[in-house]
Amino acid sequence: MSTDADAQRMKRKAYEKELGKLQVELCHLQEWVKANKLRVIILFEGRDAAGKGGTIKAITEKVSPRVFRVAALPAPSDRENTQLFLQRYMQHFPAAGEIVIFDRSWYNRAGVEYVMGFCTPAEHKRFLSLCPQMEQYIIEGGIILIKLWLEVGMDEQERRFNARIDDPLRQWKLSPMDTESYGRWYDYSQARDLMLKATSTKQSPWYIIRSDDKRRARLNCIAHLLKLIPHKRMQKSKIKLPKRTAKGRYDDQAGLRRGTFVAERY
Repeated sequence: MSTDADAQRMKRKAYEKELGKLQVELCHLQEWVKANKLRVIILFEGRDAAGKGGTIKAITEKVSPRVFRVAALPAPSDRENTQLFLQRYMQHFPAAGEIVIFDRSWYNRAGVEYVMGFCTPAEHKRFLSLCPQMEQYIIEGGIILIKLWLEVGMDEQERRFNARIDDPLRQWKLSPMDTESYGRWYDYSQARDLMLKATSTKQSPWYIIRSDDKRRARLNCIAHLLKLIPHKRMQKSKIKLPKRTAKGRYDDQAGLRRGTFVAERY
């Protein structure tokens, strides 16, 4: 990555200031979703190291996990491989007052499964054909469906992969499948193009976010989500703590003294 590109990256102080504002709005969105019993699905797709995990973390950092649920499904089990393709995803769909974020989704069939040969060309073609119909069914069922594709450049992906190799805190992010995908850049590009052409519809479009600058990508993503889900700030009465009653008062620390405490090393 060039020095010029590094200089253009958003500075941390400016990023944190804007992120704080957007996270406040996400909290207001959360109350609106709960009060109006909305059901929302947000799909995050993109190449490996495109920044999906960091973006999802920025979205969910200050909100309730009971409202904003994250579904990051592992590889299908032998039993799941015998089910309808969408079946294992549908069990994670939102109930009233919930937003479910899929960290990769049924679009695995259009990406990794297709490129790595885990599905047949016929299965891939059938998926692309049926997916818009299935998503129309979801939308007509009252669910707000938002599809986001994070687009990272070739040089930036290589930089991030190398950073993961050298960082013990991030090595877990680099799987054998990731390293295999690294060598198939153009195969993934072609799979992406086929997917976008077949499944970006008027009712369920794909929104593409450039993610070479992670901080800008996260802010742009959150701002876009807030725009896509119309909401208003809920008026809430100020919470007042009640007085603690002295009834039954006793030395409630005495029983703890017989317990085993963790050593205070810090």
